[in-house]
Amino acid sequence: MSEFADTVARLRGAGCVFAEDEARLLLGQSGDLAGMVERRVAGEPLEYILGWAEFAGRRFAVAPGVFVPRHRTELLVRLAAGFARERSVVLDLCCGSGALGATVAAEVPGIELHAADVESAAVDCARQNVPGEVYQGDLYAPLPQRLRGRIDVLIANVPYVPTDDVELMPPEARDHEPRVALDGGADGLDVLRRVVAEAPVWLAPGGHVLFEASERQAASATAELRRAGLVARVEEDDELGATVVVGRREL
Repeated sequence: MSEFADTVARLRGAGCVFAEDEARLLLGQSGDLAGMVERRVAGEPLEYILGWAEFAGRRFAVAPGVFVPRHRTELLVRLAAGFARERSVVLDLCCGSGALGATVAAEVPGIELHAADVESAAVDCARQNVPGEVYQGDLYAPLPQRLRGRIDVLIANVPYVPTDDVELMPPEARDHEPRVALDGGADGLDVLRRVVAEAPVWLAPGGHVLFEASERQAASATAELRRAGLVARVEEDDELGATVVVGRREL
């Protein structure tokens, strides 16, 4: 049996749906193939093993303990890029690897990009990906005060999985990704509420805040935005299986 066929067989036996694609990627890596396959068979995310994740057609550095960007989040980034213009101030909050903000920067040259995350592993990773300032701390706390009232586009990829549902997630997410990037509290909206409550202070007039939610959370999320005095709407993409809630500060 060839090395490729053997790798595919091992991956398929472990339940990897895209075993052939994963085998090609692993075989293309330098280093200990057997060790890499063993890690994948044990359930470690492929992106951790490769050291990068593909998002919106680009590769971004990721590392163990950092949230892996999801394909469905491309809707959020597409919308954010549509709101941004040259010299827009963009904040990627709960940034993880920083892939979201970095993608907007690639799509809209000339923006002023900032990113923040509470996790040190995420901040270290984001500093490899983000063409801008990266801060470590809880939500808005580490941001410079000069950004207050100046943010044109606020991307907040907050955790929104209800606590009781985290255990139902696929093992590679549940067992390997940071809990703080997944668990959104009892109804999944705890962090979202904190982001929304302060958003009007940080947004520029006409500025937008965007975050993902599940379809069933959309009504509650828009209610939070309206309670904060923001104009709210919901955008969906059935092909991506994505729901994005958008808030706008009025002029």
